[in-house]
Amino acid sequence: MSFTIILSIIYVIQMFISFFSVRRDDKFRNSNDYSRYADSDNLLPISLLIPAYNEQENIVSNIKSLMKLNYPKFEICVVNDGSTDKTHDLIVEAFQLYKIESAVKTSIPTKEVRGVYFNVKYPNLIYVDKENGGKSDALNAGINISSYPLFACLDADSRIEPDSLLMLAIEFLKNTNTIVAGGLVRIANGFKIKDGVVSGFTMPEKMVERFQIVEYYRSFLSGRVSWGATNSMLIVSGAFGVFKKQAVIEVGGYKTNTIGEDMEIVVRLHRYMRKNKRKYKIIFCEDSVCWTQGPMSLKDIRSQRRRWQIGLLDTLLAHKSLFFNLRYGLVGCLAIPYNWFFELFGAAVEVLGYFIIPFSLIMGELNMFFFIIYFLLAVLLGVILSIGSLILELYTRKSVMTAKQCLKLSLYAILENFGYRQIISLFRLEGILKYRKLRKTWGKIKRKELEK
Repeated sequence: MSFTIILSIIYVIQMFISFFSVRRDDKFRNSNDYSRYADSDNLLPISLLIPAYNEQENIVSNIKSLMKLNYPKFEICVVNDGSTDKTHDLIVEAFQLYKIESAVKTSIPTKEVRGVYFNVKYPNLIYVDKENGGKSDALNAGINISSYPLFACLDADSRIEPDSLLMLAIEFLKNTNTIVAGGLVRIANGFKIKDGVVSGFTMPEKMVERFQIVEYYRSFLSGRVSWGATNSMLIVSGAFGVFKKQAVIEVGGYKTNTIGEDMEIVVRLHRYMRKNKRKYKIIFCEDSVCWTQGPMSLKDIRSQRRRWQIGLLDTLLAHKSLFFNLRYGLVGCLAIPYNWFFELFGAAVEVLGYFIIPFSLIMGELNMFFFIIYFLLAVLLGVILSIGSLILELYTRKSVMTAKQCLKLSLYAILENFGYRQIISLFRLEGILKYRKLRKTWGKIKRKELEK
């Protein structure tokens, strides 16, 4: 019970930090028209890296959507990581690409590149076909082929809003010490999206999709906003983040022996910068929005959450020397311990509680009245945090959801405490228990074509 109380206090503190951070950024947002930066010569050009493995459902429509981004100078680098479906054929055919002789600078070692493709009709599109080496290896190949000082890593099924790239790039102008800027990831399920623009929302039919919408608002808007505000954020979602390329090359690129590459690279950047006493910023921008598909079945959620937990454990073990290490400031003294105690072992503690508490009740070791009061308070706090996140969502003015729809979603903040939350904890615990067996297994989540 002490565990739950401490975690709840942390969540409340995060909510307050997030509220004031969003409110502060809202003043900047209201006083600036991001579109006026679209023709600015001051913005650094960006390479968009899209690793693709068996993404035939969305890859072509995603590339076409990215071509319409509101940004002065960017290139799209699609890296086919040895797909076994029609991904390669669809890309080559859709954009009439042809193989070219290209000297690729190997800043980071990767699996063999089989070919580089191009078409003068699409001058900012580069397509790389390579042997399968995993997502990290594909990102490293993208870094090697890219031309610009900033790169954005995107999932093949992601849709980013037209001004989102501008918003992240501006962060590198506001503070030249910025080396990473992460965007806000939202669940696309139920939303009508065309070229990154959301035109409507219909409540998804499946409950698992509705639960995930509430989860994402809570984890991103109240969680990552607060970590970003203290320069101690340990993960920038692999679905959408902008990096200073030279900083990533300096630390050796993405590790290819982990499935938690998005967290590992950020922790390694923290470690490298602090060890070498260099000023840096890793920030989170809640205005910059990327839409991604959430799993549509418990089977796929199980695969996803196990992978997340394995990636978390992998990263924490690789950087265990940061644990309560004063040399690394808030990263070592707060963020790393928090992830050990609450994000990693929290699942085990929670699942253990599901067995200990009923047993204690049966044995008469726990007062029933006290347990009911405690349970109701825990649920109420969870609901308040979820509703607070939904209010923050409306405050950012980025959603087409109505207040009524938000209110309906808040119902799922209550319902998730009666089954869904417990199932997710079991999936996370399974990831820990099967760490050695599954640490190299990425898993496959069933996708459907996003609305165009």
